[in-house]
Amino acid sequence: MKYIDEYRNSETASYLVGEIRKNANTLSAQKMSINIMEVCGSHTMAISRYGIRELLPQNINLISGPGCPVCVTDAGYIDTAIALARQGAIIATFGDMINVPGSDRMTLAKSRSEGCIIEVCYSPLSAIDLAEANLDKEVVFLAIGFETTIAPIISMIDSVSEKNIKNISLLTAFKLVPPALETLTSDPELKIDAFLCPAHVSAIIGAKAYETFVKKHNIPCVIASFEPVEILLGINSILKQIINGSIKVENDYERVVTYEGNTKAQELFNKYLEDDDASWRGIGVIDASGLKLKKEFSQFDASEKFKIKIKAGAPDKGCRCGDVLKGKIRPFECPLYSKACNPLNPIGPCMVSSEGTCSAYYKYSRT
Repeated sequence: MKYIDEYRNSETASYLVGEIRKNANTLSAQKMSINIMEVCGSHTMAISRYGIRELLPQNINLISGPGCPVCVTDAGYIDTAIALARQGAIIATFGDMINVPGSDRMTLAKSRSEGCIIEVCYSPLSAIDLAEANLDKEVVFLAIGFETTIAPIISMIDSVSEKNIKNISLLTAFKLVPPALETLTSDPELKIDAFLCPAHVSAIIGAKAYETFVKKHNIPCVIASFEPVEILLGINSILKQIINGSIKVENDYERVVTYEGNTKAQELFNKYLEDDDASWRGIGVIDASGLKLKKEFSQFDASEKFKIKIKAGAPDKGCRCGDVLKGKIRPFECPLYSKACNPLNPIGPCMVSSEGTCSAYYKYSRT
């Protein structure tokens, strides 16, 4: 447990909670309440797991944002994947996509029960093995994720090219975090005062990626890991910035995140991908918030290969995952939560995903 215990030390955590309460009292005296949004599903899960939300003073409000890539994948993307499977393609996917609902609650798992070939892959390389073993069939890999997982997925292209494999392609739905911050900040209903920025994404894009946003909106952005002590440290850093009026990008995860980020991953982005407008479930289309394959790599693009266009899907009418993803409601404010919608019968993606907000609340904070 070396290198972990210190980030879960109860004495350190108690000290930080005390500092947060002191700073919260200062803000309370100024009649200020602070809304902090965490934009990573791992943060949401850790905050719920360690009871951090319950430790905070009433004027410090943690809001869960759209930080789970599975949750923000549009229903229309699932519909398209299912349509390709029904046409005879082998669908290769990470396991957390299997039960994500498309339109009319249809899932990849249900299509597999109909006879479609849906294969769970634990790494993108497994999809390449699948293509080599089934040369008479087309293999489509469901390429979703934020900046963290994009590089290992698109690195498949190098391996596929070297082996001259022709029967594999990517159905992309990559998402970028910084453009989403812009959209969330512009929503007057949310009134976000600060962002707790994602750890793994920040390791790829670097602390510098948030600087333009912070200068434009004068909103603190603090990068923190998923350990309880560092989450508390990040929250306290935000409060100190607001009290002192020194708004900036602050990196409280320096042991992993650098200013420049992972330049090798960024080089892969620049080589294979270009900006694209992306549809986020529950939010809608955000300009330049996604990445798609460049035209010179269209032979690996499932949309080009099969001449298809992903259309917006229709989520379940009773499910309020969209409002949960935008931070406008807490899970228990959805009429389906813990009743019709639960881990054994998930209706919305926020309950399906292991890092979804509804899943986190159900597991740790049902009361």
